[in-house]
Amino acid sequence: MQESDGRGGLVAVLREHRGALRRYLLAHGAGELVDDLLQELEIKVRQGAAGPVQAPLGYLYRAATNLMVDHRRSLQQAQARERAWAELADRTEASSDPAPSAEREIDAREQLKVVRTRLHELPERARRILLRHRVDGLSQRAIAAEFQVSQSTVESDLRLAYRWLDDLRRQLDKEIGA
Repeated sequence: MQESDGRGGLVAVLREHRGALRRYLLAHGAGELVDDLLQELEIKVRQGAAGPVQAPLGYLYRAATNLMVDHRRSLQQAQARERAWAELADRTEASSDPAPSAEREIDAREQLKVVRTRLHELPERARRILLRHRVDGLSQRAIAAEFQVSQSTVESDLRLAYRWLDDLRRQLDKEIGA
């Protein structure tokens, strides 16, 4: 039985049996990664324990096997992450039900009623500009021309309306949470 005298001896055994280790890894499915795995094996051997190894060749084969297993696991995990990400990113109406739950729909309708009844709290021009922009989809430039005001006035009124909507949303959130 051969014994290696620490890192240097183990590196020497690795270099001496590199061809056999390469064939072993190829036979066990390393494919084009074989050289990368051998290089990683050498790095690990150089950084490993300095003590003697009773069966250096067996140790190297086992370490090579472990590297290949680790690589396969990380590849499988990466593929699983990629599939999960693709499923999330590629969701379409066909792959998932876009309709909200019945409870969420009822809550949304109730909130919409509150917003409609309280919309009169906004100044009239800000309310009309908000509706033309968000409901009718007009651009700020088109709204400015329609209302015969500057575009900065439209922006200002929209900021006012958005602040009001944000405050209203916070109030509704408090009421639902209570």
